[in-house]
Amino acid sequence: MSEQQEGVKNHKKYRKDKPWDNDPTIDKWKIPEIQPGEMNGSLLAESSFATLFPKYREKYIQEVFGMVKKSMKDHGIRAELNLMEGSLTVKTTNKTWDPWAIMKARDIIKLLARSVPVQQCLRLLEDGTFCDIIKIRSYTRNKEKFVKRRQRLIGPNGATLKALELLTDCYIMVQGSTVSVIGNWKNLKTVRKVVVDTMQNVHPIYSIKELMIKRELSKDENMQNENWDRFLPHFKKQNQKRKKVIKKKKEYTPFPPEQQPRKEDLLMASGEYFLNEKQRQQKKLEEKKKKQQLKKQQKMNQDGDQEEEQEYDQQQGEEQIQKSQPQDIEEIREQIQKSGKLKKVKLF
Repeated sequence: MSEQQEGVKNHKKYRKDKPWDNDPTIDKWKIPEIQPGEMNGSLLAESSFATLFPKYREKYIQEVFGMVKKSMKDHGIRAELNLMEGSLTVKTTNKTWDPWAIMKARDIIKLLARSVPVQQCLRLLEDGTFCDIIKIRSYTRNKEKFVKRRQRLIGPNGATLKALELLTDCYIMVQGSTVSVIGNWKNLKTVRKVVVDTMQNVHPIYSIKELMIKRELSKDENMQNENWDRFLPHFKKQNQKRKKVIKKKKEYTPFPPEQQPRKEDLLMASGEYFLNEKQRQQKKLEEKKKKQQLKKQQKMNQDGDQEEEQEYDQQQGEEQIQKSQPQDIEEIREQIQKSGKLKKVKLF
């Protein structure tokens, strides 16, 4: 027991303070920039990566490959396009001055094959810009659910995706069963969480609302070191009750179902089986004509009923008008005298 305690005490016996341990001016999270000429000599071995691209991307890649090749040449990377195989290849050379440039080039050709525009792909050559390819097909087996949730991520006219891009300062591209994201590594984690939640049937509007609140709180200097949980929304899960479909069990019968009649049996029962081809066609024409006559007769009956109704309505209307308007001047005089308002009325 004493030996163990001595080991714990003396684990920092040979540990000496380094000048960068307690220096507040040094940013330990800063990514150091590498300039041409800082690396002594060339790389020991050649590294290469290749990726295949679909046929519909061939024309676009062929157009922009000159720009890609020129941008990679500045970093000492050689790019090759093989139209026969449909592949893009990147390799290191003796002029490569950044060891991480080959990894950036690998990501660029991956994104080019996934329908990302070349202007966005070449952003990866900058320091501090990274990419993430999120596979979303495995989150649901049902294809209809997958398409519905993917469309929910995009939103009406791409509104949800645009809002997510503005809040995270990332470029997001939904293509097929993958989501390609380009941006800062912190924002990539945020976008991945939102995408995964959406595919697991959590609406992205909740995440967007939370991101908007966090963005406003980060602007306030007094709230930098405080807990933000009290400001963030807490959504409860609501399980909607579904109607249970009761399946009726069929009564068990040991006997097999009744055999259905064949086409020949039906023809024999109707008598058509013994007719010629011409006679069958003639019979069909006769049946067709009978149906047409029946429909015509029904239509005529309906039109006749409508005309009778219209005539009846007109007659009633005329009778009401005659009742409401007195026809003779003598009748008007009698009505006025009966009312008692005017005793003597001289007309004309």
